[in-house]
Amino acid sequence: MNQGIDAAVVDDTAADARRVVLFDFDGVIVRHQTLELFFRERLSGAGRWRMLLALPLLPFIPLLIGTVAGNRLLGRVFLRVVTFGRREATYRRQVAAYARTYARRPGVFLRDAVATLRRHVDAGDRVIVISGNDLTMVEAILDEVSLTGYELIASQTRGGLFGVHFTRHNVDGVKVTTLDRAGVSRPWVIAYSDSLSDLPMLRAAEAAKLVNPSPKVAKKAARVLGDKLEVLYWY
Repeated sequence: MNQGIDAAVVDDTAADARRVVLFDFDGVIVRHQTLELFFRERLSGAGRWRMLLALPLLPFIPLLIGTVAGNRLLGRVFLRVVTFGRREATYRRQVAAYARTYARRPGVFLRDAVATLRRHVDAGDRVIVISGNDLTMVEAILDEVSLTGYELIASQTRGGLFGVHFTRHNVDGVKVTTLDRAGVSRPWVIAYSDSLSDLPMLRAAEAAKLVNPSPKVAKKAARVLGDKLEVLYWY
C-alpha cells in the first residue's frame, strides 16, 4: 500500500498503462464518516469542555452541516477543537487506536465495495483510494483488513500552536488537483463516491458510480453527470 501523495508520484511511471479506478473512502468502503465519529468520541465525557471552544459556531451548525462548504469548515474547526493543547504524536496515537477499534466492529465495511475493489485489483487496474479523511485514520482502518494492491491518497495534517490542522484537506475539487499533482493521468475510467462534494472527481471520470445516495442526492448528481452516472446500492 502506498502512503500519501509522494508515493503515488513514485509509482505512476510504472502504472501509466493501467486503467485508473478511484474509490472514495467514508460512505463507500466503510459505512460511516469515521473522522466525525472520532470527533464525537473525543468530545464526550471528560472532553465535553472542548465544545466551549466552538461555542460561537454552535448556532450555525444546523445550517452548515447540510452543505459541502459547511461540512468542510466544520471538519477543520473540530479537528482544532479536539486537538487543542495536544501534541501531534498524541493525536496520531489516538486516531490510530480509534481506527483499529472501529475496523473490528461487525458490519462497518460495505462488503460490495470491498469485493468490487478486489475485482478491480485482480483485473490489473490501478486502484486508488482517495479520501478527504486524515491519512492516519484511513491507513489504520485499512491495515486491519486484508486489502492489498491499492494506493492511498488522503488529507495531510500537522500539529501546531492551536492544535492539529489540515495542511492539505483533500475534499471537493482538491481531490482533482491532488490527483493531477500526483501524476495520475486522466481520463480516469471509473470513480466511486457517495457524496455531491465529489462531483468534480466524478465529472472528470469516464464512468461515475454513486453509492447509496438519497433520492435528492441522486437527482442532483444526475443533473450534473447525465448518462455517465450509475447509482449503486451496496451492502
